Amino acid sequence: MKFAQVSTFENCFFLSFEQSQVGGLPMKGNWRKDYFKNDNPIVLELGCGKGEYTIGLASRFPEKNFIGVDIKGNRIWTGAKTAIEEKMNNVAFIRTRIDFIESCFNDGEVDEIWITFPDPQPLKTTIRQRLTNMIFLERYRRILRKDGIIKLKTDSEFFYNYTHEVIKENNFEVLDSTNDLYGDVVKREEYLTNIKTYYEKKFSDMGFKICYLKFKF
Repeated sequence: MKFAQVSTFENCFFLSFEQSQVGGLPMKGNWRKDYFKNDNPIVLELGCGKGEYTIGLASRFPEKNFIGVDIKGNRIWTGAKTAIEEKMNNVAFIRTRIDFIESCFNDGEVDEIWITFPDPQPLKTTIRQRLTNMIFLERYRRILRKDGIIKLKTDSEFFYNYTHEVIKENNFEVLDSTNDLYGDVVKREEYLTNIKTYYEKKFSDMGFKICYLKFKF
């Protein structure tokens, strides 16, 4: 039921493999003009799940546009339905693989990317599936504007450290980092701890430390 409903929501878009090979989403390059109808910055949440962060950020920052991306339509349903019910005109969702993100946006069309609690893919055989390996980062670099920001939250210190190594090896710039967001004495923006995804709350309640990393190319 949820999966079927998502396809009817006006704030949801779907990109198939076939579409990704022949032009991509019709909205590509036209998000501000044709969907949001403003010139505000665009912020992506990759692997958005139920869209808690997309919705939470959109409600706090009405001067920005937010787009959640996830392959699971039944997950997106929750955030998309909330946005419709609350008449949030600065929210959209895309159901697709993150591999196809360049088929959703033009070069430089995005201002900021959030990666929230991705699968850390700890096995060496799955390194190409880690959302902060260079294959993915090059995709993000193309759709981000110059000086665009990437923010990562994860409960996996392995993934946090791996991402740090990728950043160091490629001479990217770390703007902020901590392996214990809630225990760190450094004062940060309140939304970093006030907005929690389902997985963030779950892992925090289990005693896992939450890692945060902010960087740019």
